[in-house]
Amino acid sequence: MNQKKVETKSFSFVNRELSWLNFNERVLEEASDRTVPLIERLRFLGIFSNNLDEFFQVRFASVKRIAQSSKSGKKVLGGIEAKELLKSITKKVIALQQKSNTILNNIENELKKEKIYFINEKDVKPNQIEYLTDYFLEKVNPSLVTVILKEEFQDFTDNKTFFAIKMELNSKLNSDIQEKEIYAFIELPKNLDRFIVLPVEDNGIQFIMMLDDLIRFHFHLIFSMFDYNKIEGHMFKITRDGELDIEENFGKSYAEKIMNSVRDRIFADPVRLVHDKKIDPMTLEKVMDKLGVKSKKSLIPGGRYHRRADYMKFPSLNRLDLMYQKTIPLSVKNLGLEENIMQAVSKKDYLIYTPFHSFIYLIKFLREAALDPNVKTIKITLYRLAKHSQVVSSLINAVKNGKKVVVYIELQARFDEENNINVADRLEKSGVQIVMGVRGLKVHSKVCLVYRDEGQKLKKYGFVSTGNFNEDTAKVYTDYTLFTSSQKLLKDVAKVFNFLEVNYEFKKYKHLIVSPHYTYQRLVDLIDNEVNNKSLGKRSKIRLKLNSITNYKIISKLYEASSAGVEIEMIVRGVCCLIPGVKGMSDNIKVKSVVDKYLEHPRVYIFENAGEPKIYISSADWMTRNFENRIEVSCPIYDSELKKQILDTFKISWRDNVKSRLLNEPNEKKVRKRNDVTIRSQFETYKYFKSLTCK
Repeated sequence: MNQKKVETKSFSFVNRELSWLNFNERVLEEASDRTVPLIERLRFLGIFSNNLDEFFQVRFASVKRIAQSSKSGKKVLGGIEAKELLKSITKKVIALQQKSNTILNNIENELKKEKIYFINEKDVKPNQIEYLTDYFLEKVNPSLVTVILKEEFQDFTDNKTFFAIKMELNSKLNSDIQEKEIYAFIELPKNLDRFIVLPVEDNGIQFIMMLDDLIRFHFHLIFSMFDYNKIEGHMFKITRDGELDIEENFGKSYAEKIMNSVRDRIFADPVRLVHDKKIDPMTLEKVMDKLGVKSKKSLIPGGRYHRRADYMKFPSLNRLDLMYQKTIPLSVKNLGLEENIMQAVSKKDYLIYTPFHSFIYLIKFLREAALDPNVKTIKITLYRLAKHSQVVSSLINAVKNGKKVVVYIELQARFDEENNINVADRLEKSGVQIVMGVRGLKVHSKVCLVYRDEGQKLKKYGFVSTGNFNEDTAKVYTDYTLFTSSQKLLKDVAKVFNFLEVNYEFKKYKHLIVSPHYTYQRLVDLIDNEVNNKSLGKRSKIRLKLNSITNYKIISKLYEASSAGVEIEMIVRGVCCLIPGVKGMSDNIKVKSVVDKYLEHPRVYIFENAGEPKIYISSADWMTRNFENRIEVSCPIYDSELKKQILDTFKISWRDNVKSRLLNEPNEKKVRKRNDVTIRSQFETYKYFKSLTCK
C-alpha cells in the first residue's frame, strides 16, 4: 500500500512549553469564570499557581540547561532556540501573573458582597488584636525560621516562600554599632494554615487574614531585641531546578541515591525568583546574592503575596453555596459494595470511572484479597499514593494474613520521592516484598494481579487503571479502572510483573500494549490500519483522549492519516504539540480540551477498525518519555457493554459546549453552543452513569 507521506518541519508543531502555558491559562480562566462558585474560583487560582511552580522546577529548568549548553535546542523545542524560548516563557508568565492578580482582586471584591473580607496588618480592629496575637504566639511564632543574614549563609530553600526583612537601626541609640542596617529572612512554613479565619462578627461579616500579614503585624515581637526606627518586609519565592541527579555510586542503595538527590535539590540552580515588585533594590540585590541568583533574567516581579498554591486549600467557611455541590459517587450496576467483588468479577468484567463511581471498589477488592483464605499472592505497582493510604493498609493487612505481597514502587515519582521511600520502608518492615523500580525506566503502569487457589489451578484476578491508586486524587481526577478475571489479559499482566523482576528479558504480549518496547510501533500499526481501511472504503476513524501529546513522530503519523482522509477526534487536556486544521497536513483533525470541576486524566485510544472498534485504556500519554523511558500498559476492552460506555462518555465529552475549547486555533476559543442546548460533559457523564444504575 502506498501511503502519502507528509513532509513535516519544525513549524508543523507547537512548542511544548508554550503549549503547557496555554493549558495553565485555561486553568486560570476557570478562576475568572463567574459561573464557577467563588471559593472554587480561588482554588483554581491555587491550581494555576501550583502548576506554574512545577513548570519552572521541571520544564523551564530543562530549557535553561539547553540554553546554557552549546546547542540551540531547535530540533527538540519545535523550531525555537532555547534562549529565545526562555524570553517568550518569561514574557508569557509575567502576563499570566498580572492576569492572576487582576482575577484575585475581582474575586475578593465579589467575596465582599458575600460578607467575606480579607484584611491586612493595617486593617486590624482593636477587638481583633487579642485573638490574632494569641494565634500568632501559640501557632505561628514557634514554627517560624528566622535567619539574620551574615557573610556565612547556608541556603536551605527549595520552592519556599520568605520575607526579606530590612531593619534600619536607631542611629542615636546604636552609635557604637557599625552596621546601620540589618537584613533577615523569615520562612513561611508550609505546615501552617495560610488563611487565619477570625470569629464571625455579630453582623455576620467574616474576616480572613493571610499568614503573611499576621507575621507583618507581629514584626515587633519577632525582632523585639533590635532597636530599629524602621522595618519593612517583602515576600519572595525561589524556585530551583527539580531534576534529580542520580549519582553513580555502587556502594549505595537505589533508595539512598534518590534521597541524596532529593536533598540536593535545595542547592540546585535557581530558575525563578518571584519577588514583590515594591521591594527595595538594595534588598533585592542582597536576596539575589545570598541565594546565588546571578542573572536578572530569573527575576519575575509580582505582588505582595506569593505561594498562591495555598489557595487550593482555601477554607470552606461553612459556605456550601460558594462551592460546587457535592455529588455522591455512584455504584456500578450488578457490582454492589456490600457483595463479594471478586466473585462478581469472576463472571464478567466491570469498569469504574472515578470520581463518578466510588474508588472504594478498588479498596474493597484489595481488602477481600487480603482476607480471602484462597488468595495466595498479590502484586501491584504504586506510583503516587494518598497521605494516609488505604491501599497500603490493605497490602499490610494481606501480609498479616499470610499472603505473599509484592509491591513495585516507583521511587522517582517526581516530588513524591521522599513519601514513596517512606512507604516502601513501611511496607518492607511489614513483610511486603519491595521492588524499587527498574534502572533507567519509570514504572508508570497502573496494574494489580491477584492469584487465587481454585482447586486444581491458580486463577488470576486483577485490575488495570489509567490513574494512580490514590483515594485522595480519585475524588478530583477522572480515571477508568477495569476489573477483570480474563485469563488471557491477566497472563499478559503477569508478564509485565515478570519483566519488572527480570528486566533484561523482553516479553511478548498478545493483548496488552506495553512500553518501552512496543507502544510506539503498535500505535503506528493501528494508525496505518485506519489508513488502509479508508483506502478500501471501509469505516475508519481515530478518537483519542490524552493528557498530552508531544512526540513529533507519532504526530507526523496522525498527519499522514489525516492526509489520507481519516477523521481524527482528539480530546487533549494539557500539552498538545499537534496543529489541527492545516490544509494538506491536518485537515481532518480536530482537537478539543475540557477543563472543569474535575481534572480530566484518563488516556483512551479508540480505533474504528472497519466497524469493529478497538478500544484501549492506558497509563501512557503520547510523549517520548511514555514510549521510551517508562513502563506503561495499555489494556484492550473486550466486553461490548464496557466498550459502549467508553464510546458514549467520549462522545459526551466531545459534544461539551460549556467547558470545552478548540485547541491550537486562534485564541483557543470555547466551543459555541448550538440551538441553546447546553452540554457540560462532566455533569452529563454523571447523569449517564446514574441512568445505567437505574436500568
